Amino acid sequence: MEFTAEMIAGFLGGEIVGDKNAAVHTVSSIEEGRAGSLAYLTNPKYEPWLYKTEASIVLVDKTFEPSQPVAATLIKVENAGACVVKLLEMYNAAKPRRTGISERASVAPDAKIGVDCYIGDFAVVEAGAVIGDGCQIYPQVYVGTGVTVGEGTILYPGVKIYEGCHVGKRCILHAGAVVGADGFGFMPNAAGGFDKIPQLGNVIIEDDVELGANTCVDRAKTDSTIIRRGVKLDNLVQVGHNVQIGENTVSSAQTGIAGTSKVGANCFLAGQVGIADHVTIGDRVKIGSKSGLDKDVPDDEIRFGYPALPGMQYHRSAAIFKILPEMARELRELRKTVEELKNK
Repeated sequence: MEFTAEMIAGFLGGEIVGDKNAAVHTVSSIEEGRAGSLAYLTNPKYEPWLYKTEASIVLVDKTFEPSQPVAATLIKVENAGACVVKLLEMYNAAKPRRTGISERASVAPDAKIGVDCYIGDFAVVEAGAVIGDGCQIYPQVYVGTGVTVGEGTILYPGVKIYEGCHVGKRCILHAGAVVGADGFGFMPNAAGGFDKIPQLGNVIIEDDVELGANTCVDRAKTDSTIIRRGVKLDNLVQVGHNVQIGENTVSSAQTGIAGTSKVGANCFLAGQVGIADHVTIGDRVKIGSKSGLDKDVPDDEIRFGYPALPGMQYHRSAAIFKILPEMARELRELRKTVEELKNK
Protein backbone atom coordinates (compact mmCIF):
# COMPACT_ATOMS: atom_id res chain seq x y z
CA MET A 1 0.00 0.00 0.00
CA GLU A 2 1.33 3.41 -0.95
CA PHE A 3 0.15 6.83 0.17
CA THR A 4 1.15 10.25 -1.15
CA ALA A 5 1.73 13.38 0.90
CA GLU A 6 -1.41 14.85 -0.65
CA MET A 7 -3.50 11.87 0.48
CA ILE A 8 -2.05 11.91 4.01
CA ALA A 9 -2.48 15.68 4.39
CA GLY A 10 -6.06 15.39 3.20
CA PHE A 11 -6.80 12.66 5.73
CA LEU A 12 -5.18 14.57 8.61
CA GLY A 13 -6.15 18.10 7.61
CA GLY A 14 -2.48 19.04 7.36
CA GLU A 15 -0.40 21.50 5.36
CA ILE A 16 2.25 20.22 2.92
CA VAL A 17 5.69 21.81 2.81
CA GLY A 18 7.52 20.20 -0.12
CA ASP A 19 6.52 17.64 -2.75
CA LYS A 20 2.82 16.77 -2.60
CA ASN A 21 3.51 13.67 -4.70
CA ALA A 22 6.09 12.23 -2.28
CA ALA A 23 4.95 8.66 -1.57
CA VAL A 24 5.42 6.31 1.37
CA HIS A 25 4.58 2.67 2.01
CA THR A 26 5.74 2.23 5.60
CA VAL A 27 6.21 4.10 8.90
CA SER A 28 9.50 4.55 10.74
CA SER A 29 11.07 6.50 13.59
CA ILE A 30 12.85 9.64 12.44
CA GLU A 31 16.30 8.24 13.27
CA GLU A 32 15.62 5.07 11.25
CA GLY A 33 13.89 6.87 8.39
CA ARG A 34 14.54 5.65 4.87
CA ALA A 35 13.23 6.34 1.38
CA GLY A 36 9.56 5.42 1.14
CA SER A 37 8.89 5.77 4.88
CA LEU A 38 6.85 8.27 6.84
CA ALA A 39 8.51 9.52 10.04
CA TYR A 40 7.38 11.92 12.75
CA LEU A 41 8.87 14.53 15.03
CA THR A 42 7.06 14.69 18.36
CA ASN A 43 9.97 15.31 20.74
CA PRO A 44 12.19 18.42 20.28
CA LYS A 45 15.33 16.51 21.30
CA TYR A 46 15.06 14.52 18.06
CA GLU A 47 15.04 17.62 15.86
CA PRO A 48 18.69 17.11 14.73
CA TRP A 49 17.57 13.88 13.07
CA LEU A 50 15.12 15.82 10.90
CA TYR A 51 17.98 17.36 8.94
CA LYS A 52 19.62 14.03 8.10
CA THR A 53 16.73 11.56 7.95
CA GLU A 54 16.17 9.71 4.69
CA ALA A 55 12.41 9.46 5.31
CA SER A 56 10.31 10.73 2.40
CA ILE A 57 7.68 12.44 4.58
CA VAL A 58 7.86 13.72 8.16
CA LEU A 59 4.91 14.75 10.31
CA VAL A 60 5.50 17.83 12.48
CA ASP A 61 3.36 20.15 14.59
CA LYS A 62 2.02 23.28 12.88
CA THR A 63 4.04 25.46 15.21
CA PHE A 64 7.34 23.85 14.22
CA GLU A 65 9.79 25.86 12.11
CA PRO A 66 12.99 24.13 10.93
CA SER A 67 16.29 25.87 11.59
CA GLN A 68 18.04 24.18 8.64
CA PRO A 69 17.05 22.95 5.16
CA VAL A 70 15.00 19.74 5.21
CA ALA A 71 15.16 17.22 2.35
CA ALA A 72 11.97 15.40 3.37
CA THR A 73 8.48 16.64 2.61
CA LEU A 74 6.88 18.01 5.78
CA ILE A 75 3.23 17.69 6.70
CA LYS A 76 2.27 20.17 9.40
CA VAL A 77 -0.63 19.09 11.64
CA GLU A 78 -2.24 20.23 14.89
CA ASN A 79 -0.83 17.36 16.94
CA ALA A 80 1.80 15.16 15.33
CA GLY A 81 1.67 12.52 18.07
CA ALA A 82 -2.10 12.04 17.79
CA CYS A 83 -1.89 12.01 13.99
CA VAL A 84 0.72 9.25 14.03
CA VAL A 85 -1.70 7.06 15.98
CA LYS A 86 -4.48 7.81 13.45
CA LEU A 87 -2.21 6.88 10.56
CA LEU A 88 -1.09 3.64 12.20
CA GLU A 89 -4.73 2.72 12.80
CA MET A 90 -5.57 3.52 9.16
CA TYR A 91 -2.61 1.48 7.90
CA ASN A 92 -3.52 -1.46 10.11
CA ALA A 93 -7.17 -1.37 9.04
CA ALA A 94 -6.12 -1.39 5.38
CA LYS A 95 -4.23 -4.69 5.75
CA PRO A 96 -6.06 -7.62 4.15
CA ARG A 97 -7.92 -9.82 6.64
CA ARG A 98 -7.71 -13.58 6.48
CA THR A 99 -10.94 -15.54 6.24
CA GLY A 100 -11.97 -19.15 6.02
CA ILE A 101 -11.31 -22.31 7.99
CA SER A 102 -8.17 -24.25 7.16
CA GLU A 103 -8.57 -27.88 6.14
CA ARG A 104 -5.84 -28.62 8.69
CA ALA A 105 -7.81 -27.08 11.56
CA SER A 106 -9.83 -29.29 13.93
CA VAL A 107 -13.27 -27.85 14.67
CA ALA A 108 -15.78 -29.88 16.70
CA PRO A 109 -19.07 -30.50 14.88
CA ASP A 110 -21.11 -28.76 17.57
CA ALA A 111 -18.83 -25.73 17.89
CA LYS A 112 -20.51 -22.55 16.69
CA ILE A 113 -18.41 -20.42 14.35
CA GLY A 114 -19.58 -16.92 13.41
CA VAL A 115 -19.46 -15.39 9.95
CA ASP A 116 -16.31 -13.96 8.38
CA CYS A 117 -13.98 -15.84 10.74
CA TYR A 118 -10.48 -17.13 10.09
CA ILE A 119 -9.24 -20.36 11.69
CA GLY A 120 -5.67 -21.24 10.76
CA ASP A 121 -3.68 -24.45 10.33
CA PHE A 122 -3.65 -26.88 13.27
CA ALA A 123 -5.93 -24.71 15.39
CA VAL A 124 -8.28 -26.73 17.61
CA VAL A 125 -11.81 -25.66 18.57
CA GLU A 126 -13.38 -28.11 21.01
CA ALA A 127 -16.99 -29.17 21.57
CA GLY A 128 -19.47 -26.52 22.63
CA ALA A 129 -17.15 -23.61 21.90
CA VAL A 130 -18.72 -20.45 20.48
CA ILE A 131 -16.66 -18.17 18.23
CA GLY A 132 -18.17 -14.76 17.41
CA ASP A 133 -18.32 -13.05 14.04
CA GLY A 134 -15.10 -11.76 12.50
CA CYS A 135 -12.70 -13.55 14.86
CA GLN A 136 -9.14 -14.28 13.76
CA ILE A 137 -7.82 -17.56 15.17
CA TYR A 138 -4.24 -18.12 14.04
CA PRO A 139 -2.43 -21.46 13.64
CA GLN A 140 -1.92 -23.74 16.65
CA VAL A 141 -4.47 -21.95 18.85
CA TYR A 142 -6.39 -24.15 21.29
CA VAL A 143 -9.97 -23.19 22.22
CA GLY A 144 -11.27 -25.57 24.88
CA THR A 145 -14.62 -27.14 25.57
CA GLY A 146 -17.40 -24.62 26.18
CA VAL A 147 -15.19 -21.57 25.64
CA THR A 148 -16.83 -18.43 24.26
CA VAL A 149 -14.90 -15.88 22.20
CA GLY A 150 -16.58 -12.57 21.38
CA GLU A 151 -16.82 -11.01 17.94
CA GLY A 152 -13.77 -9.35 16.42
CA THR A 153 -11.31 -10.98 18.82
CA ILE A 154 -7.83 -11.98 17.60
CA LEU A 155 -6.03 -15.04 18.98
CA TYR A 156 -2.45 -15.11 17.72
CA PRO A 157 -0.44 -18.34 17.21
CA GLY A 158 -0.14 -20.65 20.17
CA VAL A 159 -2.80 -19.06 22.39
CA LYS A 160 -4.42 -21.58 24.71
CA ILE A 161 -7.85 -21.04 26.28
CA TYR A 162 -8.89 -23.79 28.68
CA GLU A 163 -12.40 -25.16 29.05
CA GLY A 164 -15.25 -22.98 30.28
CA CYS A 165 -13.47 -19.63 29.97
CA HIS A 166 -14.93 -16.51 28.37
CA VAL A 167 -13.13 -13.96 26.20
CA GLY A 168 -15.05 -10.82 25.23
CA LYS A 169 -15.36 -8.77 22.06
CA ARG A 170 -12.47 -7.08 20.24
CA CYS A 171 -9.84 -8.63 22.50
CA ILE A 172 -6.28 -9.36 21.37
CA LEU A 173 -4.37 -12.29 22.85
CA HIS A 174 -0.79 -12.45 21.66
CA ALA A 175 1.28 -15.55 20.93
CA GLY A 176 1.63 -18.01 23.77
CA ALA A 177 -0.90 -16.40 26.10
CA VAL A 178 -2.63 -18.97 28.34
CA VAL A 179 -6.07 -18.38 29.81
CA GLY A 180 -7.55 -20.76 32.34
CA ALA A 181 -4.63 -22.93 33.47
CA ASP A 182 -4.99 -24.16 37.05
CA GLY A 183 -4.38 -21.68 39.82
CA PHE A 184 -1.37 -22.42 42.04
CA GLY A 185 -3.22 -24.19 44.83
CA PHE A 186 -1.63 -26.90 47.02
CA MET A 187 -2.06 -28.06 50.60
CA PRO A 188 0.70 -29.65 52.72
CA ASN A 189 -0.02 -33.27 53.63
CA ALA A 190 1.09 -35.57 56.45
CA ALA A 191 3.76 -37.17 54.24
CA GLY A 192 5.53 -33.87 53.83
CA GLY A 193 4.36 -33.37 50.26
CA PHE A 194 1.52 -31.39 48.77
CA ASP A 195 -2.01 -32.29 47.74
CA LYS A 196 -3.40 -30.44 44.75
CA ILE A 197 -6.47 -28.27 45.42
CA PRO A 198 -8.87 -28.65 42.47
CA GLN A 199 -9.38 -25.41 40.55
CA LEU A 200 -13.02 -25.54 39.50
CA GLY A 201 -13.73 -21.95 38.46
CA ASN A 202 -12.99 -20.19 35.19
CA VAL A 203 -11.63 -16.95 33.70
CA ILE A 204 -13.80 -14.11 32.43
CA ILE A 205 -12.11 -11.59 30.16
CA GLU A 206 -14.36 -8.67 29.24
CA ASP A 207 -14.36 -6.62 26.03
CA ASP A 208 -11.40 -4.70 24.54
CA VAL A 209 -8.74 -6.46 26.64
CA GLU A 210 -5.21 -7.10 25.32
CA LEU A 211 -2.89 -9.76 26.73
CA GLY A 212 0.78 -9.74 25.78
CA ALA A 213 2.82 -12.71 24.59
CA ASN A 214 3.22 -15.52 27.14
CA THR A 215 0.98 -13.81 29.67
CA CYS A 216 -0.95 -16.25 31.88
CA VAL A 217 -4.31 -15.76 33.56
CA ASP A 218 -5.12 -18.64 35.93
CA ARG A 219 -8.58 -20.03 36.46
CA ALA A 220 -10.26 -19.53 39.82
CA LYS A 221 -10.46 -22.16 42.56
CA THR A 222 -14.19 -21.39 42.62
CA ASP A 223 -16.13 -18.60 40.90
CA SER A 224 -14.06 -16.58 38.37
CA THR A 225 -10.79 -14.79 37.78
CA ILE A 226 -11.98 -11.54 36.17
CA ILE A 227 -10.20 -9.15 33.80
CA ARG A 228 -12.48 -6.15 33.30
CA ARG A 229 -13.10 -4.17 30.14
CA GLY A 230 -10.20 -2.30 28.56
CA VAL A 231 -7.38 -3.87 30.60
CA LYS A 232 -3.98 -4.02 28.84
CA LEU A 233 -1.39 -6.50 30.11
CA ASP A 234 2.11 -6.61 28.66
CA ASN A 235 4.19 -9.72 27.91
CA LEU A 236 5.01 -12.23 30.66
CA VAL A 237 2.44 -11.05 33.18
CA GLN A 238 1.13 -13.60 35.70
CA VAL A 239 -2.41 -13.23 37.05
CA GLY A 240 -3.20 -15.68 39.86
CA HIS A 241 -6.44 -17.48 40.64
CA ASN A 242 -9.48 -15.46 41.71
CA VAL A 243 -7.74 -12.16 40.96
CA GLN A 244 -9.88 -9.28 39.76
CA ILE A 245 -8.43 -6.42 37.67
CA GLY A 246 -10.57 -3.30 37.19
CA GLU A 247 -11.43 -1.49 33.98
CA ASN A 248 -8.71 0.20 31.91
CA THR A 249 -5.87 -0.86 34.18
CA VAL A 250 -2.48 -1.24 32.48
CA SER A 251 0.48 -3.40 33.51
CA SER A 252 3.97 -3.55 32.03
CA ALA A 253 5.94 -6.77 31.57
CA GLN A 254 6.79 -9.34 34.25
CA THR A 255 4.23 -8.18 36.78
CA GLY A 256 2.90 -10.89 39.10
CA ILE A 257 -0.43 -10.69 40.94
CA ALA A 258 -0.97 -13.42 43.52
CA GLY A 259 -4.25 -15.19 44.16
CA THR A 260 -7.42 -13.44 45.32
CA SER A 261 -5.91 -9.96 45.09
CA LYS A 262 -7.97 -7.14 43.62
CA VAL A 263 -6.60 -4.31 41.48
CA GLY A 264 -8.88 -1.32 40.88
CA ALA A 265 -9.78 0.59 37.73
CA ASN A 266 -7.45 2.92 35.80
CA CYS A 267 -4.35 1.75 37.66
CA PHE A 268 -0.83 1.67 36.22
CA LEU A 269 1.56 -1.11 37.25
CA ALA A 270 5.08 -0.67 35.92
CA GLY A 271 7.42 -3.55 35.05
CA GLN A 272 8.20 -6.35 37.52
CA VAL A 273 5.68 -5.25 40.13
CA GLY A 274 4.80 -7.97 42.62
CA ILE A 275 1.49 -8.03 44.50
CA ALA A 276 1.03 -10.52 47.35
CA ASP A 277 -2.09 -12.61 47.82
CA HIS A 278 -5.30 -11.14 49.26
CA VAL A 279 -4.16 -7.53 48.71
CA THR A 280 -6.64 -4.89 47.55
CA ILE A 281 -5.40 -2.04 45.35
CA GLY A 282 -7.74 0.95 44.92
CA ASP A 283 -8.63 2.86 41.76
CA ARG A 284 -6.17 5.11 39.89
CA VAL A 285 -3.17 3.75 41.80
CA LYS A 286 0.32 4.03 40.26
CA ILE A 287 3.02 1.52 41.22
CA GLY A 288 6.66 1.98 40.22
CA SER A 289 8.91 -0.66 38.65
CA LYS A 290 10.08 -3.58 40.83
CA SER A 291 7.82 -2.54 43.70
CA GLY A 292 6.49 -5.21 46.05
CA LEU A 293 3.13 -4.76 47.77
CA ASP A 294 1.93 -6.86 50.69
CA LYS A 295 -0.60 -4.37 52.10
CA ASP A 296 -3.74 -2.72 50.76
CA VAL A 297 -3.42 0.58 48.89
CA PRO A 298 -6.26 3.17 48.88
CA ASP A 299 -7.48 5.06 45.81
CA ASP A 300 -5.25 7.61 44.02
CA GLU A 301 -2.04 6.59 45.82
CA ILE A 302 1.49 6.16 44.41
CA ARG A 303 3.81 3.40 45.60
CA PHE A 304 7.52 2.71 45.01
CA GLY A 305 10.06 0.28 46.37
CA TYR A 306 10.25 -3.04 48.15
CA PRO A 307 8.40 -3.14 50.41
CA ALA A 308 6.44 -0.43 48.64
CA LEU A 309 6.18 2.98 50.31
CA PRO A 310 4.05 6.05 49.50
CA GLY A 311 5.66 8.09 46.73
CA MET A 312 7.20 11.01 48.65
CA GLN A 313 8.24 8.81 51.56
CA TYR A 314 10.05 6.52 49.14
CA HIS A 315 11.84 9.43 47.45
CA ARG A 316 12.94 10.86 50.81
CA SER A 317 14.18 7.42 51.87
CA ALA A 318 15.99 6.91 48.56
CA ALA A 319 17.72 10.28 48.94
CA ILE A 320 19.01 9.21 52.38
CA PHE A 321 20.04 5.77 51.10
CA LYS A 322 22.46 7.41 48.65
CA ILE A 323 24.37 9.07 51.48
CA LEU A 324 24.29 6.22 53.99
CA PRO A 325 28.06 5.50 53.65
CA GLU A 326 28.90 9.15 54.48
CA MET A 327 26.40 9.13 57.35
CA ALA A 328 27.93 5.91 58.72
CA ARG A 329 31.42 7.42 58.54
CA GLU A 330 30.27 10.58 60.34
CA LEU A 331 28.53 8.47 62.99
CA ARG A 332 31.71 6.50 63.65
CA GLU A 333 33.67 9.74 63.98
CA LEU A 334 31.07 11.17 66.37
CA ARG A 335 31.16 8.01 68.52
CA LYS A 336 34.93 8.19 68.61
CA THR A 337 34.78 11.85 69.67
CA VAL A 338 32.19 11.09 72.37
CA GLU A 339 34.37 8.25 73.75
CA GLU A 340 37.39 10.55 73.84
CA LEU A 341 35.40 13.19 75.74
CA LYS A 342 34.17 10.57 78.23
CA ASN A 343 37.73 9.42 78.92
CA LYS A 344 39.06 12.92 79.68
